[in-house]
Amino acid sequence: MQGLIGKKVGMTSLFDENGKNVPCTVLQAGPCVVTQIKTVEKDGYNAVQLGFDDKKEKNTPGAELGHFKKAGTTPRRKVIEFTGFEEGQVKLGEVITAEFFRPDNFVDVRGWTKGKGFQGVVKRHGFGGVGGQTHGQHNRGRAPGSLGASSFPSRVLPGMRMAGRMGNQKVKAISLRVMKLIPEENILIVKGSVPGPKGGYVIITK
Repeated sequence: MQGLIGKKVGMTSLFDENGKNVPCTVLQAGPCVVTQIKTVEKDGYNAVQLGFDDKKEKNTPGAELGHFKKAGTTPRRKVIEFTGFEEGQVKLGEVITAEFFRPDNFVDVRGWTKGKGFQGVVKRHGFGGVGGQTHGQHNRGRAPGSLGASSFPSRVLPGMRMAGRMGNQKVKAISLRVMKLIPEENILIVKGSVPGPKGGYVIITK
């Protein structure tokens, strides 16, 4: 898995070679700095650690400061490991830009969906609610209703759809075609939608 860390900028549309208007997502891909190279001998596995997005030194713990100084770079806000780089492909402190990708490449984009907070069953799972307000029924319109049997099994079974935290989950959009590359601004324009809000971090792999 080779890739870069980036941000979702927003959405737009482009015309393809057939003149069709295609919805697209604009991504900032990099620049990413190689902050660590892990090896089997020292760490037990091969990986390349990349850092993205500047971070103030005053907001960075001392241990992290030393880690970034060893790579000869400033503190980074987002750090991700990639295991698909070949040995010797990149060097410590090297900056990787959006030119790592090419137009007409197909990429996978992982992002974090928008968090909705603690939600009830109607919004979270699409329940219809208990029903009409009759026979003295009060404040039951959006209630979940019965949760299961009584004497057996005398418990709520795992997996029951109930109220809880909604959103803020990692989601992958696969095989998105790179429609356009703007290398001087580290911009990728990919076909289709990408999970997450504007300004949210994404992991772009090929």
